[in-house]
Amino acid sequence: MREENFTIINAQGLHARPAGQIAKEARAFKSKITLSVAATGKNSDAKSLMGIMTLQAKKGTVLTVTADGPDEDAAIEKFGGMITSGFGED
Repeated sequence: MREENFTIINAQGLHARPAGQIAKEARAFKSKITLSVAATGKNSDAKSLMGIMTLQAKKGTVLTVTADGPDEDAAIEKFGGMITSGFGED
């Protein structure tokens, strides 16, 4: 199992488009991937669009990505890159 923290930097946070990107990408991994917000105690399966939306992660939120499985390192790298790039938003 691998876990890493990333800070949401895009202005709108995890709204529908980036949440959809995460869910779509997560489905390609065999590992179980969980997103959590320590400040609120909320967590979600990264493969669930609605679950991600319930996190209500805004700009500045620290998001913990946990991956457990055969491709956990690749999953952490993928989602870390997506989050730290602001999901390609300005």
